[in-house]
Amino acid sequence: MKSELNNGTLTIWLEGRIDSHRAPTVEIEINNIVKKTEFDHLVLDAEDMEYISSAGLRIILKLLKNYRDVTLVDVSSEVYEILEMTGFTEMMTVERALKCIDVTGKKIIGKGANGVIYRIDNDTIVKVYNEADTLDHIKAEHDMSRTAFILGIPTAIPFGIVKVGERYGSIFELINARTFAELLQQDPTQIEFVAQQTVELAKTLHETEAPIGIPLHSDVARQWLDEAKSSFDPEHFAKLSALIKTIPETGTMLHGDLHIKNIMQYEDEALLIDMDTLSAGHPIYELACIYNAYEGFGICDPNVFKNFLSVDESVVKPLLHRILELYLETSDEDRINEVKEKASVIGLLRVLRRIIRIGEQDTPDGKKLLEECRERINRAVDHLDTLTF
Repeated sequence: MKSELNNGTLTIWLEGRIDSHRAPTVEIEINNIVKKTEFDHLVLDAEDMEYISSAGLRIILKLLKNYRDVTLVDVSSEVYEILEMTGFTEMMTVERALKCIDVTGKKIIGKGANGVIYRIDNDTIVKVYNEADTLDHIKAEHDMSRTAFILGIPTAIPFGIVKVGERYGSIFELINARTFAELLQQDPTQIEFVAQQTVELAKTLHETEAPIGIPLHSDVARQWLDEAKSSFDPEHFAKLSALIKTIPETGTMLHGDLHIKNIMQYEDEALLIDMDTLSAGHPIYELACIYNAYEGFGICDPNVFKNFLSVDESVVKPLLHRILELYLETSDEDRINEVKEKASVIGLLRVLRRIIRIGEQDTPDGKKLLEECRERINRAVDHLDTLTF
């Protein structure tokens, strides 16, 4: 019987049919493993277990009595029904085996730092995460989505986790829903509608008190600042640091990546997706993310909008202006440009830090972008006395 100890977790792989005939042998094998191993948590992996009888269930019951912290994972639907009927799903953590799906040839409707969103059919989309070891992260994002939904924030609710090759994905049921990017591809004149809906969603978020446990965006911004410190001279770094420290904690919700590929039109409602960036903080952080999506990331390469958002600069530039106009409830160009500049300080800091993190500062294009971001930030901090509005 295969077993593995990793960071205090002992995993034992169960195989075949554990019936009355085979159960005594299985019990001896399991006892031999657990008695000679020091562990904090016991995981029984049932991916290759076809069936379990009452004799097999008694083995698990004995383990529960002796070791309490026992989890059964990768359980087939048939075995799960047995465990559910006999009450084991109430006594211990039992995780179903994940359904496997194939995204080969499926349309990509969204792409971000953490994953890619595919349309599987008219009813279903799946977000496939870039990293293979992301199960805990996905579960946390599902919790974030449910939290937002309970708080009254329009969001798509994930219906389950699936395997996509060696990676994981989240399934969403959105019948005939379209991203705002798809909407603008088909009809660029919809800028006004998209801007209105974006602002409505943003204000709903920014008027919602964040529950305990939601990450603070200020912590993220300070991390960006620390990682980018070497890119600034001491004077400008001190000014930038002081400005970020003046941003108050409002205790209200932020999406953290609010752009046209993370908003879907479902029937007559706009819904947020990609909730792993959900956080709490001042709205300037949200506007910084919006600025990046529609201007910041394209400073040196206007084609980035076509590649990332599937629409070109002629669409995103007026969209950004209209969003700011509606959000600030003003047509005063000086006011709009003032807030845009403040948002750009935080947005470009994120861009600069990303260049450093992935090592692009040593490439010609990366060096050019880093210099442009730094110069724009320096010019702004030389005359700004606050980043709030």
